[in-house]
Amino acid sequence: MSSIADIRKDYKLKALSEEEAQKDPIRQFTIWWQEAIASQLDEVNAMTLATASTDGIPDARIVLLKEYDQQGFVFFTNYTSTKGQQLEANPHATLVFFWKELERQVRISGTVTHVSDAESDAYYNSRPEGSRIGAWASPQSQPIENREWLDQEDLKYRELFRAQPITRPDHWGGYRVQPQHIEFWQGRPSRLHDRLYYALDQQGNWSMKRLAP
Repeated sequence: MSSIADIRKDYKLKALSEEEAQKDPIRQFTIWWQEAIASQLDEVNAMTLATASTDGIPDARIVLLKEYDQQGFVFFTNYTSTKGQQLEANPHATLVFFWKELERQVRISGTVTHVSDAESDAYYNSRPEGSRIGAWASPQSQPIENREWLDQEDLKYRELFRAQPITRPDHWGGYRVQPQHIEFWQGRPSRLHDRLYYALDQQGNWSMKRLAP
């Protein structure tokens, strides 16, 4: 078996030039997003969410993008979870998409706010019944006794909501990452990758520059 150091891939599918890239990074993301969708990538909306505590300790996990627009990128979770507590104390985050089949990566950094209750309600009510029950049953990130305890909580809430609508719990909803920096990375041969970096100024205008790989 080869050593870990011997595992490598040469990237050569595409290029990314300043001339071809959109001036608005959200429009550029839309182009890449549509190409990723057209390529039928598995879990195309999976993204790494990186947060940090108030004392600067980083943390990261995979979450799912549920919508995006000029205002930002939205995901949903338990507000009392570890990531929710970190975002409450330090409302800044980075998102990373890695679409390996297209040899592409997108990094999005910015401030984080709650979406409106109406947005959270609309998405919550679109979820399968089991997922809506799960938002009640699971005290996300908290220690629990065992799997049986979780199964019992699931049964308890299924019984509770058997004769009434499954309402969204107050501790569950959406976050919007409002981008201040976005980087598009396109793999290229010999590790000489294309990296275009967008930054938002105080007037709300985007600038773009190339970074060395």
